[in-house]
Amino acid sequence: MTKVPSITLNNGVAMPQLGFGVWQVPDDEATATVSTALEAGYRSVDTAAVYENEKGTGRALAGSGIPREELFVTTKVWNTDQGYDTTLRAFDASLERLGLDRVDLYLIHWPMPDAGRYVDTYRAMESLLADGRVRAIGVSNFLPEHLERLIGEVGVVPAVNQIELHPQLQQTDARAFHALHSIATESWSPLGQGRGLLEVPTVVAIGRKHGRTPAQVVLAWHLALGLVVIPKSSTPSRIRENLDVFGFELDEEDMAALAALDEGRRLGPDPATFTGL
Repeated sequence: MTKVPSITLNNGVAMPQLGFGVWQVPDDEATATVSTALEAGYRSVDTAAVYENEKGTGRALAGSGIPREELFVTTKVWNTDQGYDTTLRAFDASLERLGLDRVDLYLIHWPMPDAGRYVDTYRAMESLLADGRVRAIGVSNFLPEHLERLIGEVGVVPAVNQIELHPQLQQTDARAFHALHSIATESWSPLGQGRGLLEVPTVVAIGRKHGRTPAQVVLAWHLALGLVVIPKSSTPSRIRENLDVFGFELDEEDMAALAALDEGRRLGPDPATFTGL
């Protein structure tokens, strides 16, 4: 079974560098899909309240037979639950759906800066951390200016910022800010949601060079940059393929060619304005 390397978060907690994302996996399919991922060797699973598949994910975790201490479970508080008390209630509900007594990483899903509630939301998460109900806390889709305000007003620097990141949106400035503050960068839509990235001639050519698929090349690029990456798939063969990325390394020429693909183009919403309400 593939041994996935871990990174050490800024509070000393170890997090697998490659995990399994369940965005857009229906709850009634999540148990089988997550079970397949766990059987393949994944030990980190990323879900969220708004995905509406925490119950199915929890059933897979419970039925896996894998000791809880070997699993790393992430979930997120949704925009409509931001605020101190509402975040605490939302966390309790997520925990119940997952069937767990703690989660390893709890994230604010979007900053919603115009609502002005993310600092209070994060303070609730700090209390969960202090109570031992979460092992690490962080954010998702935060821009550097949101992080600057947050860090200036709270006591615990976020352990993770999970952002859209792939070769066509490389987020260089955000990654530099994260590195300056010892915040791990986690990539969502790491394969560009399949919208052409895996057919780009550069990616295909590097895959041929190494005898690997385009998806494996892109995931290896994330890992080489020190990013945490959470590919998603419901296809068992692709679930296994996405984990089989540790037997080769991209060279400097490969990395330079992939760096040249950056277009600064988002596939998802703009964090400065998105509310998702």
